[in-house]
Amino acid sequence: MTEHDTTQPSSEDLQQVEKLQKAYASMKDEMRKIIVGQDEVIDELFMALFCRGHCLLIGVPGLAKTLMISTLSRILNLSFSRIQFTPDLMPSDITGTEVIQQDKSTGERLFKFLPGPVFANVVLADEINRTPPKTQAALLEAMQEYQVTVGGQRHDLDRPFFVLATQNPIEQEGTYPLPEAQLDRFMFMVRVDYPTFDEEREIVRRTTETRDHDVAPVLGKEDILALQSIVRRVPIADHVVDYALRLTRATRLTNDEAPGWVKEWLAWGAGPRSSQFLVLGAKARALLQGRFYVSAEDIRAVAKPVLRHRLVTSFAAEAEGVTTDTVVDRLLAEISPNQSPALADGRLPGVISQ
Repeated sequence: MTEHDTTQPSSEDLQQVEKLQKAYASMKDEMRKIIVGQDEVIDELFMALFCRGHCLLIGVPGLAKTLMISTLSRILNLSFSRIQFTPDLMPSDITGTEVIQQDKSTGERLFKFLPGPVFANVVLADEINRTPPKTQAALLEAMQEYQVTVGGQRHDLDRPFFVLATQNPIEQEGTYPLPEAQLDRFMFMVRVDYPTFDEEREIVRRTTETRDHDVAPVLGKEDILALQSIVRRVPIADHVVDYALRLTRATRLTNDEAPGWVKEWLAWGAGPRSSQFLVLGAKARALLQGRFYVSAEDIRAVAKPVLRHRLVTSFAAEAEGVTTDTVVDRLLAEISPNQSPALADGRLPGVISQ
């Protein structure tokens, strides 16, 4: 027995999975022309893209976060817009504004909407925590509803729409922490770490030569939209869904399922959006690996980027040096995918292959 759903994919589904795999391999090859290493980060960006999610990238300056995002937009042949967040940035600087224009033929004055930089397929919100919450919130409607409202009028955004925000974890002076409600809109929080010795050597070589590296587009808008719809059609067994739910619910202090140490280390747990993104991220990972079913290992692989920014540690945890990643690691170690109610009541076979 296997742990995946018994639903058999159609020949069309299998063709789409094969197409996605080939596109994924081509995209990674193109990314490697510009970006050295950071394979896990790139994988998480692609997973979020195919799930219609947004990403928050955390890393010190100089780790090619901006270059990675701009390269991704070129590979996907999508429009790209960069917004440099500063303390004096206003909401209209992001969403756009209305101006009065005169009709030369009639002399009538009319309001005309001038779209802001948010009207792009890939939006880079660079150093998003450097602008006040009022301006940060200008992105919320766009991220959730794929539209902006200016002057009482709704303006739809072109899809696919993908917000990639960056944040510097070191310098906190003159910054505004993102509200929990806004953090929750990001599917993944991706940590960008330092390169290895060999990777840094290659970076130095590439960036100190005169040779130019260019990338070729791999997918267009219609391809991406089609692949995004395929992700949601991937079947998932009940006990794998239950595993995602149990990971999320174990972080809630008021829940009887939460371990004692969770109530000591956390001040606040993850909401239902975490469970949704765990399942969606797992579906995308399964497809990228050429499978039309989801395993518990897929849930485990996306647990950190989904949960780390949705948990709030307590003072006791901070005093002990406990991070949200520490909490997720312990949850993954203690919660088994074989303890699902779907297995206990006989709806699914009890023998699970990992």
